[in-house]
Amino acid sequence: MRKLVIEKAAVKHNLAVIKERAGGAAIYGVLTGNGGGVGVVNLARLLRDEGIGRFAVTEVAEAEALRKAGFEDEEILMLRATTDREELERLVDLNVVCTVSSVDTGMALNALAENRSTVAEAHIQVDTGMGYGGFLVGEPEKILLAYRSLPNVALSGIYTQLHAVRPSDPEIGTQLKLFQQVLDTIHRAGFETGMVHAAGSYTLLHDEHARFDGVRAGSAILGRCRRTRDDRLKTVGYGEAALSEVRWLPKGHTVGWNRAVVLKKPTRVAVLPVGFQNGYGQARPREGGFWTMLRAWRKANARTVRIGDRRARLLGPIGTTETLLDVTDIRCSAGDLVTFEMDPLFARDFTVELR
Repeated sequence: MRKLVIEKAAVKHNLAVIKERAGGAAIYGVLTGNGGGVGVVNLARLLRDEGIGRFAVTEVAEAEALRKAGFEDEEILMLRATTDREELERLVDLNVVCTVSSVDTGMALNALAENRSTVAEAHIQVDTGMGYGGFLVGEPEKILLAYRSLPNVALSGIYTQLHAVRPSDPEIGTQLKLFQQVLDTIHRAGFETGMVHAAGSYTLLHDEHARFDGVRAGSAILGRCRRTRDDRLKTVGYGEAALSEVRWLPKGHTVGWNRAVVLKKPTRVAVLPVGFQNGYGQARPREGGFWTMLRAWRKANARTVRIGDRRARLLGPIGTTETLLDVTDIRCSAGDLVTFEMDPLFARDFTVELR
């Protein structure tokens, strides 16, 4: 059986770092991507145990899973706008805070709420440069129209998404300035903005000016965000599987599938029943230049696994569903447990176990 192990102590440690960086700002636990691969409900429970009661999702099914699991009073924010009537119906039924990112999405939500004689809660989304959605900062009249013309929508917050290439990126300052201009425009028009939030995991860790009233922490919870040496996070999650076979192969034998490796001497090999179809070896894209890519390439080619207290190197490339290990100098046999680096986000056909 393949297991994806999530260390609760490491999650707790990362949350302590996140809380420290957030200061007094409210924390939204971002549960997208099935809770980063941990499971929406699994991760939400870990967060709730540490005092976090606000969550953010991008799929209706994620909100449904939380409500069905007993998260009845916690705030759930939908970080994606929609005009789909069926989705809006379900979001309102689940008492989810929706996103209004345009006049059209605001009117769709308002019409549905009016038809049901209710008031739906929502946050305004502002596009300060990410481009995925939101009111443009150069069209303040449309944002004010949302505050003036949606009687059945309670606008309880406003947010933007920030992008940064490196810590203290000056681009962040530009985006925050644009966002503040929008906030000032709304205030001058006599409206309250409610909960204001801009920082995601990376910005939260590296720019205190982006805190506002709330922050959104996702990949940082598992230490799977873009890392820096001083971020103090711990990488969470590793894989476990038992060796399926151990045997000797003669000199000159080839191993691998897309770029065969010719053995230069008799070699004892072990078969790890995990491959790239299970997500092994997959990693989140990294920004950077030639040297960053070179380091990533070297790390991939030096990948090892642990068998007991020994390290075994991969022999040839990662296979589709199996990977070969060089265990010539390691005492092991079929059935022995192997542990290996595994990003939870990419894990497939693994049983999640919290330890």
